[in-house]
Amino acid sequence: MKRFDEVRDLVMGLEGDFEKFYEKGNQAAGTRVRKGMQELKNLAQQIRIEVQEQKNKAKA
Repeated sequence: MKRFDEVRDLVMGLEGDFEKFYEKGNQAAGTRVRKGMQELKNLAQQIRIEVQEQKNKAKA
């Protein structure tokens, strides 16, 4: 559940930058959104690996 909390916090932390980029056209906010989404992608991949490892342990 710790990883889920990290995902939620990351997404919620990006909310302001999403608004600045999409509603106000702030290009710097767009850069922060892209960076945050890359972090989210990496975190999601880590979660997928952990889930797969635990699934494989349960089978053994």
